[in-house]
Amino acid sequence: MSSTPFQVMKFGGSSVGSPRRLRQVVELIGRHAKQGPLAVVVSAMGDTTDWLIEAAQLATAGELEPALTVVARIAHLAKTNAAALHPEQSTALASRVDALLAPLQQLLHGISLTRECSPPSRDRVLSFGELVSATLLAELLTAAGTEATFRDARQLLVTDDRFGAARVDVARTRERLQAAVEGWRTSVPVLPGFIAATPDGRTTTLGRNGSDYTAALVAQGIDATEVTVWTDVLGLHTADPDLVTDAYPVPHLTHGEGLELAAVGVRMLHPRTMIPLIEAGISLRIRNTMHPDHPGTLIDAIGSRDGQRPTCIATREDLALLGIEVRKLSDQFQLGERVLAALREAQVTVWTTAQSANGQSIAVVVPRPDVARAQHALEQELSQELARREVEPLGIRQPVTLLTLVAEAMGHGTNVAGRFFSALGAVGVNVRASAQGASSRSISCVIDAADTAIAVRTTHAAFNLAHQQVSLFLLGRGTVGGQLLAQLRAQQALLRDRHGIALRVVGLADSRRALFDAAGLPLEGLEERLARVEPVEPEARSLVPLLEELRRLPVPILVDCTAANGLEALYTEAFRRGVHVVAANKKPLALPWNDREALLAEARRHHVAYHYETTVASSLPVIDTLANLVRTGDTVRLITASLSGSLGFICNELTAGVPLSVSVRAACERGFTEPDPREDLGGTDVARKALILARELGLPLSLSDVALEPFVPAEPKGSVDDFLQGLRALDTAYAERVARCRQSGTVLRYLARIDPSKLGTGTPVIRVGPVAVEAGQPAADLRGSESFVSFTTTRHSDFPLTVRGAGAGGAVTASGVLADILRISQTLRGR
Repeated sequence: MSSTPFQVMKFGGSSVGSPRRLRQVVELIGRHAKQGPLAVVVSAMGDTTDWLIEAAQLATAGELEPALTVVARIAHLAKTNAAALHPEQSTALASRVDALLAPLQQLLHGISLTRECSPPSRDRVLSFGELVSATLLAELLTAAGTEATFRDARQLLVTDDRFGAARVDVARTRERLQAAVEGWRTSVPVLPGFIAATPDGRTTTLGRNGSDYTAALVAQGIDATEVTVWTDVLGLHTADPDLVTDAYPVPHLTHGEGLELAAVGVRMLHPRTMIPLIEAGISLRIRNTMHPDHPGTLIDAIGSRDGQRPTCIATREDLALLGIEVRKLSDQFQLGERVLAALREAQVTVWTTAQSANGQSIAVVVPRPDVARAQHALEQELSQELARREVEPLGIRQPVTLLTLVAEAMGHGTNVAGRFFSALGAVGVNVRASAQGASSRSISCVIDAADTAIAVRTTHAAFNLAHQQVSLFLLGRGTVGGQLLAQLRAQQALLRDRHGIALRVVGLADSRRALFDAAGLPLEGLEERLARVEPVEPEARSLVPLLEELRRLPVPILVDCTAANGLEALYTEAFRRGVHVVAANKKPLALPWNDREALLAEARRHHVAYHYETTVASSLPVIDTLANLVRTGDTVRLITASLSGSLGFICNELTAGVPLSVSVRAACERGFTEPDPREDLGGTDVARKALILARELGLPLSLSDVALEPFVPAEPKGSVDDFLQGLRALDTAYAERVARCRQSGTVLRYLARIDPSKLGTGTPVIRVGPVAVEAGQPAADLRGSESFVSFTTTRHSDFPLTVRGAGAGGAVTASGVLADILRISQTLRGR
């Protein structure tokens, strides 16, 4: 007699629901049966259980013929699956199915006559799905060369008579299994899951995840070493793949982690399933029927020894949060005890509770369909206190979601709760209640149902479970937008592999066309693909519907690489949807002061980022430097800046003897200017940049407050080409101006000067215009398209703090935009 321990395999309904999968199951069992003793538990095929419920409901309503039609549907599925595997035995197998379902037809006939389906009758109806599945699987295995025998679980598993959710008599069940097991070594036993029987032989069912529970009870009863649950997924994932696209299977968990996940409602686990396994020290493995070589998830007493192992994010949705608060605190009140007792008496499931330290208030989370019953039970229990106004009226918030973070290592590290709540707060998710168990293995919080997707994605990313996915919707494919796409193509792999950030362009739009794909747009040839889209007049289209799609994606960012007017309205819509904005567009920041402040306030109100570093000096960290000076308590006394890389380039070209018209055209060709170079030459672009800097100091100025002297007087009328042609008439005058500067030992520059002390004096705070700069000054030796900003402050008075570097060009500006994008991602990851 062999002493090799048994393995137990359980196959779910999807694993036996089609010929292809059923064939895979037969092959798997055959292969594993050769390696040692094996017991098999199987669920009903496909949707059979749902169909049986439908048949029972129809019969109860007196509709016998429709009920029998459903039975025929069940029979057809079983016959089709069996015939596909063994065509030569199809007639015999079909007769076997008909014989198995004949008692079901009689039972439904009786139900239709009485118009009543009692709990015992309903359990008998539901049992036929597993009985058919297990009987056919045993015969198909034998026909394929693996000796197998159907074993009726109702003769082995003993329960009470709580039909629909029967409780197992573990001791008597073990006695029966121990008596039967030795006869199983010569022929693989195939047991129907989900069903059992009372001591007097009446059929019962085990409730949700009943087949998994059957497998666990069988394993415990026959002293098996491992249970493998074969299903349609690769294992237990780090989060729901429907919510988090980069969720992935967890290789190894402890029994404790599995029990925690089961307790918060993870679909593939149930506390009843875990408890027999924990008690007997049996491992549980979850594997995919169609990918049998994948190891899946192993759950055992040891768990992973990897201190960086993944953390699971679990959700339980369609819940309600009930809050009870006592106005008058008393030691005798025992609020928590009374609330839980009342809900228990009303048979309302409580998913979690949170009680204040002094017991004055308690929050309970219950299934949303049970809210009315829970409310009635609590109001009855506290009726006297409510009448005396000693208790606040019951508060109900619905729908809510229970979000739980589970990891064995949580109790061994610090700041887990801090990271958890900080990640949620960073994206504006309100925590309505929270709880943590004594094991420190899990932490849960209650959030509004509308925040479920973003909360799961954010916490999943914050705990470094995978690459941080960032979803980009790019506006503009011109100089800056095109360069940004080129940099994304070049840097995508490096950012993912070295920095853990997966940047994904999901949308691209210009003034008349748009592309959007939530799964991500291929970067190669993207601009050409957009050009092939049928154009739509700007006034006839709206990008807001695309923001609705963007908001549902991981770390959604609207990236504005245009110089378009009126985009502040789109920014506002983005903020309201929890979408971050990164912009190289200066115009929304140059709106009237109150409008600009309202725009920034909208971003703060919705806890999203609005980064615009590139609006002043391309990729130079000017705004960030200024913000740090202000935040650290320094006082800015004067800002002097060359803020136009294009004008800096033109001034240097003029100094080298290049005519004005040629210099401007070269600046345009190199992408240094705005799309319309008159904005650069007229000084409007520099004025906007200076205004943005002044406003960062809190100065409530507008564009009209800037004392502006153009570099070249430019009429807005006419085309850009006409304007460039007309510059030839000014070549001689500008050559003479440069010559005069050379004679006086100065250099022509176009500068902005911001003097906060002038505020309220009647003298302009901001001056922008051409200046003859003496040699030795920071602005005098600027090269090419360099920009510089000099901050004279209380702390930097003798030697002003200067930021200097390339200040124009699509590639440089695009790199600054990319840096702002990465800044958002790193902030959300807590780095």
